[in-house]
Amino acid sequence: MARIGFIGLGNMGLPMAQNLIKAGHQIEGVDVNAGSVAKLVAAGGTGVETPKNAAGRADVVITMLPSGKEVREVYLGSSGIIENTNSGTLLIDCSTIDVETARAVAGAAEKKGLLMLDAPVSGGVGGAVAGTLTFMVGGSAQAFARAESILQKMGKTIVHAGGAGNGQAAKICNNMMLAVSMIGVSEGFVLAEKLGLDHQKLFDIASKSSGQCWALTSYCPVPGPVPASPANRDYQAGFTAAMMLKDLKLSQAAAKVAGAKTALGADAERIYSAYVESGEAAKDFSGIIRFVRG
Repeated sequence: MARIGFIGLGNMGLPMAQNLIKAGHQIEGVDVNAGSVAKLVAAGGTGVETPKNAAGRADVVITMLPSGKEVREVYLGSSGIIENTNSGTLLIDCSTIDVETARAVAGAAEKKGLLMLDAPVSGGVGGAVAGTLTFMVGGSAQAFARAESILQKMGKTIVHAGGAGNGQAAKICNNMMLAVSMIGVSEGFVLAEKLGLDHQKLFDIASKSSGQCWALTSYCPVPGPVPASPANRDYQAGFTAAMMLKDLKLSQAAAKVAGAKTALGADAERIYSAYVESGEAAKDFSGIIRFVRG
């Protein structure tokens, strides 16, 4: 079993680290929130004061941080992970960040002879708790081979997407498609309401017809047809509107750099931005249907 430094014990990172403890790994956790560290210790882990200290003793370092800014701060510089980890340590960043930062940090790690992966996740807090996350992994085949058994303790589906940054690319492309489809499904249900068509009847038809998609059949934005969807719990978040907006902003920034035309992605960013600004940032992203209703 590995000694793992886990930096970032928030809503996603803490249950991921707890699952690694359950699998028998030795976890040394770091977070700015002392309460999160205390929860890790209660689960059998150890609290460490700084990423530098955790990196110096780890076989593997995993990070789950809010943005590219924090990733650069934690990995780069004289007090960063890359400068203070041992040769042979595997670095895995599970944050969802911009592709440029992921590739820059991976390049810095490579210059130091370290293996590094970007491995953002899909599945939300529920998937983190259940250990059923999907990992989209960018980096070398050698690094992926070392990491796979560890990632399997936190997730159900582990996909090697290619070289450095490709995990981030896969994540933002996937979530851009999800945002667009959720808005489309929501518009369909709102139109059905105005035309006098019952929610369940539309679901029964569309879920077996060409309108079928994950946003409809797994995460239906109206109460009733899919009992597990947040619509049945007043849109209590599995994946917040604020997080969806973050990913849409990342997708549009990447599209601008790559010269890709993503008109629907741009519209989705605009709509989710207005929804978040209306005070619904903490609600589930499927609650966008309430904004569509106007």
